[in-house]
Amino acid sequence: MDNGAAKASPPLAKPETKGVTANKNFNGTKSNGKGIKEKKKNGIVVKEKDELKHKRRKAEEHVEQQPKEADIWFDDVDPKDIEAALGPEAAKIARRNLGLETEQCQSVEKVLVKEKAFDGLTRAVAMDCEMVGVGPKGEDSILARVSIVNQFGKCVYDKYVKPTEKVTDYRTAVSGIRPQNINSGEDFKTVQKEVAEILQGRILVGHALRNDLKVLLLDHPHKKIRDTQRYKPFKQRVKSSRPSLKLLCETLLNVQVQTAEHCSIQDAQAAMRLYTLEKKKWEAAVKNKANKKNCKT
Repeated sequence: MDNGAAKASPPLAKPETKGVTANKNFNGTKSNGKGIKEKKKNGIVVKEKDELKHKRRKAEEHVEQQPKEADIWFDDVDPKDIEAALGPEAAKIARRNLGLETEQCQSVEKVLVKEKAFDGLTRAVAMDCEMVGVGPKGEDSILARVSIVNQFGKCVYDKYVKPTEKVTDYRTAVSGIRPQNINSGEDFKTVQKEVAEILQGRILVGHALRNDLKVLLLDHPHKKIRDTQRYKPFKQRVKSSRPSLKLLCETLLNVQVQTAEHCSIQDAQAAMRLYTLEKKKWEAAVKNKANKKNCKT
């Protein structure tokens, strides 16, 4: 080696890499720049997330006030009319008050019967009869059961009737009638008399009432009959010239009846509920028709 050669320069020292210095805040906490706050508590470092503060502007919007239950009177008013006038929210409230807004756990009876209501005879009553078949093929009908409910759906009369002829078809799948029901039933003449007394002077509601009155061998003034099968507005809504009680209930009451064997009490309740839903309009139409008839005479 040449002694005159310059000494080699020492290697450059690498700069020390220091960790990010936490910025100390006025409240004694430190922020590590990653949105995490560090604060010593009893010698232990407690980490907290930085609270992000956002300035929000309050938008001045006109909020439409929804109708409240106390603002709307629902007696005998079709929810469809309420919806057209006041909107869907009002219609929803109407259906709930009328018992039409049903939940899965809600029973059919809760929809058709008014709780804690008067359970005696009212100005209007609804009737339904169950029949059994007689004759060689069981095609002819005789009375097996008759049920009557008041305007609130409360049952005021329900009796099985002892057959006046040999039964050849109990029609159990539809009528729900079994031999033991009618073998110990009431005498037909007794039932006929009792029913006639109840119907006297009252509005009679039902579905296809002509058939029920026929098996009872009774008449009733036409002006006092309210037949849900023959009511024109109902026929128009379900688009059927002879709508079934089942169809009317599904469409207008949002409830299912006659899913298995028929029950004359439930059918009478369903007919009455349909009537009370439309009562004001129905009675107004009857009165208007009577006035026009009187004007001609």
